Amino acid sequence: MSTTRLAPDDKIVLFGAAGLVGQNLALLLREAGYRNIVGIDKHPVNAGILRKLGTVDTVIEADMAAPGPWQDALAGAKVCVMLQAQIGGEIHAEYVANNVTSTENALDAIQRHQVPYFVHISSSVVNSLAEDFYTETKEAQEKLVVESGLAHCILRPTLMFGWFDRKHLGWLSRFMKKIPVFPIPGSGRYLRQPLFVEDFARIIMRCMEVQPAGDIYNISGRERIDYIDIIRMIKQATGASAPIVNIPYRLFWLMLKAYSLVNSNPPFTTKQLAALSIPEEFELIPWWDIFGVTPTPFAQAVERTFKHPKYSSIVLDF
Repeated sequence: MSTTRLAPDDKIVLFGAAGLVGQNLALLLREAGYRNIVGIDKHPVNAGILRKLGTVDTVIEADMAAPGPWQDALAGAKVCVMLQAQIGGEIHAEYVANNVTSTENALDAIQRHQVPYFVHISSSVVNSLAEDFYTETKEAQEKLVVESGLAHCILRPTLMFGWFDRKHLGWLSRFMKKIPVFPIPGSGRYLRQPLFVEDFARIIMRCMEVQPAGDIYNISGRERIDYIDIIRMIKQATGASAPIVNIPYRLFWLMLKAYSLVNSNPPFTTKQLAALSIPEEFELIPWWDIFGVTPTPFAQAVERTFKHPKYSSIVLDF
């Protein structure tokens, strides 16, 4: 790839800046010397964490599903990154609002303020056999981006983990510490391709800097690991004492269903369980060569995620 098109003082806007990827990307950009970063996010607690860490210059709390003054933050921006997403929950309207409507409003602002380039974070689920609210709305979101006519590239990551992970592996690690027994659905032999979020943030930054035109990249974790082995490695890294116990898939499904009746925003749903059990592999391109990013070995990434003296203890709110 060619040399960077960004200067340290160029204005960068991050949509969904207070989530898993946004927090890690903001840290990386700050470490790389960028000094004019605007973060937009609707979650007040997580936006507060972003503000406290001091990794962005301006934090705007706004719901992107509604047009508003937040759109004017794109005036003078050289690049923006579309990170906002609804990834969990049982309410279809929330997926539409946070994945589709927010994107329509963001694209309108990008066009109106003539932002020369943006990076859209899609998902590997657009190539998945899964059928759920997340997959449906991420497909619709990506279609909006492709048909926008604006200069962009698209990244489709697989399951991510790392600092600030309030769902996925982060939630599993905390759950493991709270219960006497950790349940695994069925055999647990569900192949995953987990992607370390620090590696992914470096890929995003590289796309921001060199700005490939209209390209779509499937970004999968380099190592193929069964779900049960991921859990075992997390248990070892965190020192959790709960024994890992396999339980019948149907019983596990019923447990999740019961929990969803008392929690409107469960961290893990029956639809996600169904997606977990689908036997599929995602394309693995040599992103380490394409973007010049050295992959972090999974075992090392797990250690870094759960044992960092500062960032491992910061937990985002749901």
